[in-house]
Amino acid sequence: MTRIIAGDLGGRRIAVPPKGTRPTTDRVREAVFSRLDHADAMRGARVADLFAGSGALGLEALSRGASAAVLVEAGPQAARVLQANVRDLGLGGRAAVVREKVRPYLERTDATWDLVFLDPPYDIAREDLTAVLAALVPHLARGAEVVLEWSTRAGDAPWPAGIAPDRSRAYGETTVHYATASGMPDAADGESASVTGRGE
Repeated sequence: MTRIIAGDLGGRRIAVPPKGTRPTTDRVREAVFSRLDHADAMRGARVADLFAGSGALGLEALSRGASAAVLVEAGPQAARVLQANVRDLGLGGRAAVVREKVRPYLERTDATWDLVFLDPPYDIAREDLTAVLAALVPHLARGAEVVLEWSTRAGDAPWPAGIAPDRSRAYGETTVHYATASGMPDAADGESASVTGRGE
């Protein structure tokens, strides 16, 4: 179990999948959300939590004032835990759970986001992450914030054209990379919050 750190749901517990995911530590989440709060990046924001796992990042954003979030997770067991977390927190009207691989989802959706979290497996191939980030670009609103959590050993984040790197901060084995959408045209308006199950 872990907890929502702050906001309307601060202190509420959320379940973590028993295996197959790597939950963001409280220390890293506190640092990330302190920075985003300082930038006023969450009030009314449309959020995507990609490779969502338990949904801790997207759910924390909702607790702190984001208007809606889509939580994308391909693992069947993790997606079930994620759906239960959304239900137990009473966020069914604001959180969309999508059980699908991230890149195919990005290639089919017409959603637009103001804030995006990516927490891919540390062993994801660099070229696969590069493709995911390139597929993300058309879905970023102007000035959207992008937060990537990745292995410190992986080096610099492979940001594509359309996403401008800001800074990175290492926390042991984890490095958090921050970037901003750099002037690409907005995509179409985002899809409404719903819960969608998709086969593997």
